[in-house]
Amino acid sequence: MAAQALALLREVARLEAPLEELRALQSVIQAVPLNELREQAAELRLGPLFSLLNENHREQTTLCVSILERLLQAVEPVHVARNLKVDLQRGLNHPDDSVKILTLSQIGRIVENSDAVTEILNNADLLKQIVYCIGGENLSVAKAAIKSLSRISLTQAGLEALFESNLLDDLKNVMKTNDIVRYRVYELIVEISSVSSESLNYCTTSGLVTQLLRELTGEDVLVRATCIEMVTSLAYTHHGRQYLAQEGVIDQISNIIVGADSDPFSSFYLPGFVKFFGNLAVMDSPQQICERYPVFVEKVFEMIESQDPTMIGVAVDTIGILGSNVEGKQVLQKTGTRFERLLMRMGHQAKNASTELKIRCLEAVSSLLYLPPEQQTDDLLRMTESWFSSLSRDSLDLFRGISNQPFPELHCAALKVFTAIANQPWAQKLMFNSPGFVEYLVDRSVEHDKASKDAKYELVKALANSKTIAEIFGNPNYLRLRTYLSEGPYYVKPVATTAVEGAD
Repeated sequence: MAAQALALLREVARLEAPLEELRALQSVIQAVPLNELREQAAELRLGPLFSLLNENHREQTTLCVSILERLLQAVEPVHVARNLKVDLQRGLNHPDDSVKILTLSQIGRIVENSDAVTEILNNADLLKQIVYCIGGENLSVAKAAIKSLSRISLTQAGLEALFESNLLDDLKNVMKTNDIVRYRVYELIVEISSVSSESLNYCTTSGLVTQLLRELTGEDVLVRATCIEMVTSLAYTHHGRQYLAQEGVIDQISNIIVGADSDPFSSFYLPGFVKFFGNLAVMDSPQQICERYPVFVEKVFEMIESQDPTMIGVAVDTIGILGSNVEGKQVLQKTGTRFERLLMRMGHQAKNASTELKIRCLEAVSSLLYLPPEQQTDDLLRMTESWFSSLSRDSLDLFRGISNQPFPELHCAALKVFTAIANQPWAQKLMFNSPGFVEYLVDRSVEHDKASKDAKYELVKALANSKTIAEIFGNPNYLRLRTYLSEGPYYVKPVATTAVEGAD
């Protein structure tokens, strides 16, 4: 089969209009195992196929791209980098985006290979073309270019090539294309900055990080909304957070939230700014962030009382993030009756909001109520029990009602709430004393899809593995849970059949 493919490849090289041969080659090449192609890699002559891409013939281009995608998988990245340089450069200039994507996928392979990447770093013209691909209309082409440049920048040589040469001017020129392309370059800069302090230093020296931060705190509300997402990505790293704090950016974001009340357009950027602080709190110290920036907590409480589903959703997500660890839970607990009212509001939304907002509320509730066994002090258990009862007049009944709705996503989200509290003795007592709840737990006929069966299994596992479950549920029920656990999430009880004498 591989020999047949090589013969067809040679035939293609000799013909001026080889459509029939290309169709035959495409058919054969897909059937040849990749390991066989690799064995013949030294004999693959790909130049003629690349040459055929230069002709303005749509079907021919499509066939060549398909064939090259397959054949190039069999060729080592070093070989591609050294022997197909001219073809790669032509590919990046090709008017057909499928050819650019093919070329960038090969450049992606090259930059992942420590031996081959040097060939790219030493080719200034090729690097320049990759940069200008960021400015193309096709998003897939732009993303592939960003990915390759980001990967190149993981090495010292790559950082120098990008930031200490004319390439930086090319990057700044391509930013002038339009707003969308400028944000793509910012995305690349943030990706590179996030790798290490040294990478961030190269990016700040270039002036591009400063430019991003200037736009973040500028007057254009739509630009703010876009830039805050990128700055949030930078804040996921410790060195990124340090830089933002030193530059006074976190204080500036806090001040913008303070002034949001008098800005009629604040709804465009406020959700992103609040999310920024939510992530900051959970990555650093919830207590320190909330004490230093009280406007953040105040704004979250305001937003959950809003009539705007977007604002409520962001507030709910932020509360879930903030309350995902014990320190964050304690910060929320200190707000006293105000937090109890917030929980009541979340319970109301979980019952009455749109399906999407219900799910977000349920996920936040799961995050708030979960306590790892090693953190289950008497005080914290009393706190989660109190929070659970604040959600509704009968919170267990509320979540059982939601779990019975015929929507798998809602069903799973409600089961996740039960799973979050399943290892806490007060919750086990509630479940045991709720009529029919134990039967519901071991009833496999309720769940029909894989996600629901998995969610039910996680709930049963959390209960069965708890140290207090046998005492609270009683041994017979405990054994039913262990049986369910050992049978796995997808067990189907065999249906007994009776043979009838004389039946066919």
